[in-house]
Amino acid sequence: MPADPTPSEALQVLLQEAWEHQLREFPVFATNAGDHRYDDRLESMKPADIERRAAQDRTFLDRLRRIDPANLQGQDRISFEVFERVIADALGEHEHRAFLIPITNREGFHLNFARLPDELRFETALDYRNYIARLRACRTCFGEYGALLRTGRREGRTLPRITLEGIEESISPHSSGDPQKSIFFKPFLSFPPSIDGAARKAIAGDGERAIAESVAPAFRDFLDFMTREYLPGCRETLGASALPNGRAFYEHRVRLFTSLDASPEQIHEIGLGEVARIRREMEEVVAKLGFKGTFAEFLEHLRTDPRFYAVSPEALLRETAFICKRMDGELPRLFKRLPRMPYGLRPVPDYIAPKTTSAYYNQPAGDGSRAGIYYVNTYNLRARPLYAIEALSLHEAVPGHHLQIALQQEIEGLPPFRRFVESTAFVEGWALYAEKLGLEVGFYTDPYSSFGRLTYEMWRACRLVVDTGIHALGWTRERAIEYLASNTALSRHECTTEVDRYIAWPGQALGYKMGELKVTELRRRAESKLGAAFDLREFHDVVLRNGPVPLGTLEREVEAWMASVQRG
Repeated sequence: MPADPTPSEALQVLLQEAWEHQLREFPVFATNAGDHRYDDRLESMKPADIERRAAQDRTFLDRLRRIDPANLQGQDRISFEVFERVIADALGEHEHRAFLIPITNREGFHLNFARLPDELRFETALDYRNYIARLRACRTCFGEYGALLRTGRREGRTLPRITLEGIEESISPHSSGDPQKSIFFKPFLSFPPSIDGAARKAIAGDGERAIAESVAPAFRDFLDFMTREYLPGCRETLGASALPNGRAFYEHRVRLFTSLDASPEQIHEIGLGEVARIRREMEEVVAKLGFKGTFAEFLEHLRTDPRFYAVSPEALLRETAFICKRMDGELPRLFKRLPRMPYGLRPVPDYIAPKTTSAYYNQPAGDGSRAGIYYVNTYNLRARPLYAIEALSLHEAVPGHHLQIALQQEIEGLPPFRRFVESTAFVEGWALYAEKLGLEVGFYTDPYSSFGRLTYEMWRACRLVVDTGIHALGWTRERAIEYLASNTALSRHECTTEVDRYIAWPGQALGYKMGELKVTELRRRAESKLGAAFDLREFHDVVLRNGPVPLGTLEREVEAWMASVQRG
């Protein structure tokens, strides 16, 4: 008889089965991860399929918990902990029926679909045919998501109405017009040499018809549904606490996005303490500048003085690119290992720019066919101060998101899910910590840029106060906007869009500061414990080498590293 599998063998079999399940169920994720077996498909969002996936997750979790983690070592132990949290979090989302609110004011299936032309590879005729198959599946997929939203409205599970004002601006550009002028036609404007003229014409014709017959009607139907049916039925309340079983849902979201067992009230108090500390540092910078006036007047000065703002989108992008290249040259001072994958810089697309944040990052394709992209918002230039570009770029590009995520994708010898797993507290906490690393390699020498870094840190501290205030303590939208505006130099436009983001996405904003506080705490502990033996590059390697992990797992790994250094 064959021997029973060891705990390590049982774990590896389970992780591989779960990975294959994820690839099959979410074809666009599979494509982005570098697996092209399902390139002609979109996910099914029928209720029966959603329930089937949840049942499978319960089976995976049950099998996992039959393995005693005490019998696992090294990476197996970490994989166990990461996978357990991923599956438990997914089941928590399902229990609270979060799938009935599959959009926010800045995220959703309609925006993800609009990114396909820029995120897919187009190297062969099959790539184009697969893309066309996805275009043809668009209307069915959108219909399934619309049915979920309709069910959510009946159950009282909707987004707050105020956060969806203007959402039609991100839908209507794709709902009508000449298919050849659609963003979805972009791949058919150029072909690789391997596809001849006759094939090009046929492929482009099929693509044009798919846009006209499926994509445009899908967006048109969705626009009509949102404006005529969903928005009028959305709730007027703000906080997640107003949803069915809302307090429990928000407490789940706090754990989901921070990976910590802390109550909303505890996080609120942590936020108030951080706001007070950072405010003192900001006031010191104002005093050094010799500004004659109140703190509020200084913020207004920053918001209104033209010298702090780019005169054109091109000027903003040039300044951003210069800062990124400066930091590229400093990275070896901070890190032992650097990613092979490069990153690029692009403006945020027009159809989403008015409702989204100052910048964001899209990770590389798992098969190496697409670099990471740092997107900079060039809409409303008077809301994009130049003094904040250093902190913003260090967060979104390097040593923040691009460095961490590209390194994660290049880790060898781990279960594949670990190369693509997400953890808000780790990923965003690292990026916020990375902003401060500029102090160690010659950034923030200008006092205004120094204030810009502090206002960005203050922004994330305010999130702890505002998010918990809205979703657990009954804050109004106006109170939240005013709190952000009075403590940061963010423009009024940004304060408003940010607060609407927190309202629409309960808990997500908590991960940044809570994650950064943990990384900073671990570094200080290591510096104190190791003294002259502390090596910053080695510390960063320990933090990043396992990819995103729960903060408790990260703490254990850093403690183990400190002990090994002390042992010599």
